[in-house]
Amino acid sequence: MTPGRHRPCALRLRACGALLVMILAAVMTAGREAAASGEAPLVLTLEKAITLALGQNRDILIAAQDRSKAEAQISEARSGALPALNVSAGYTRNIQKPVLFLPPNSLINPTSSTEEFEIGSNNAYNVGASLTQTLYNRKVGVALDIAETYRDYARESYRGTEQGVSLEVKKAFYGVLLAGKLVEANRQGLEIVKANFENIKSQYQRGTAAEYDMLRAEVEVANSEPLLISAENNLKLAKNSLKNLCAIPIDQEIEAQGDFAFEELPGAGLEQAKREAASNNAVIRELSLSQTMQQKNISVERANLFPTLSLIGGYSWQTEDNSFHFKNYQWAQTSSLGLVLSFPLFDGARTSARVQEARSEYEKIRFAKLKAEEALVIQIESAELRMTEATKRIQGQEKSIDEARRAVHIAQTRFTNGVGTQLELLDSQVALTRAQTNYAQAVYDYLVAEADWQFAVGLPK
Repeated sequence: MTPGRHRPCALRLRACGALLVMILAAVMTAGREAAASGEAPLVLTLEKAITLALGQNRDILIAAQDRSKAEAQISEARSGALPALNVSAGYTRNIQKPVLFLPPNSLINPTSSTEEFEIGSNNAYNVGASLTQTLYNRKVGVALDIAETYRDYARESYRGTEQGVSLEVKKAFYGVLLAGKLVEANRQGLEIVKANFENIKSQYQRGTAAEYDMLRAEVEVANSEPLLISAENNLKLAKNSLKNLCAIPIDQEIEAQGDFAFEELPGAGLEQAKREAASNNAVIRELSLSQTMQQKNISVERANLFPTLSLIGGYSWQTEDNSFHFKNYQWAQTSSLGLVLSFPLFDGARTSARVQEARSEYEKIRFAKLKAEEALVIQIESAELRMTEATKRIQGQEKSIDEARRAVHIAQTRFTNGVGTQLELLDSQVALTRAQTNYAQAVYDYLVAEADWQFAVGLPK
């Protein structure tokens, strides 16, 4: 075959590659111009992102309402020990008045038949007040204890929500930094292949490089453009995730600022933090308080077997009249004071069943706490293993990046001098991008594992 037979195919390949480069370049340019036309981005550090999230994250706001609800429940439980005062008023129109039946052959009814005698008036009024004060009810004191424990539970739940949101913000923030590093690595890779293409194109025009090499370099540029666009899209998605956690409007541009580097945790405090993890971990503390509440709930159900003693009192004003001349009414006053003792004799075994249910709930929470404590040990160990693994990968990739950069320089020099191939150059460029990507991923993995470890042992957010 002669070289001329391949020229039409080569020219079509070259034209398609050039067209793809132009389209992708136009898309990237339009995206950059749209971003540049907006308002200045909101600069976020990790600390600022966490502060914003703790102030306006939706989960935090929900937990705050639960905390307020717990405070209200204490007042509700305390109300059982306070007196209840009620005031009432009523009006009755007697369309047919009530009657008394007078027996026959009596002093008031000398006739031989029973007679009816109407009583009351057309209008009847009643105004009264009643007072009830519980003197003894075993449920009241226990209910107040449960409400106070629930308040502690709600506060601990709020603290746990804060720690959970802080953890998610850290991961999202690190995700933005990682996506930025990947954009940077792909952009550097694109710049390298573009520079290589321009170099080979210049050599081809001078007749020192083959057309195949130029087309190969042009296609490599076209293949690298989508990788950069994909990395930029991933960066935008990562920023949107961070915005959602911080309750930042989705159309607000943000910029994450921070060193994408790791610093190993000091070994002195690691063991102590692990020993105190069970008492500091938010999940374990919530389960402990829930277990306490359920234990007290058993006492509440048992209280149904005990008597209740209450003081009751009442005062009322009554009157009746056929007219509506209120100033002429005569009011009768009545008052009363007494004690009411209620003692349950038999409720169909309902109380014993409720006590058994409460005990079962208590046991469920106790087992859940044991399970959580066992899982906590595994979670801490897993985080430590991931940190160790990521540290070794970081150390290895640091060396790989230096070697990859040297390999690119050597491959470029060899290719320029005509002793190396373009395949060597492209392979070295791909290896450099891969090394930079792996390094960034390793740093991200370490930071995420460290955040998981801190959350597990209950360190401050």
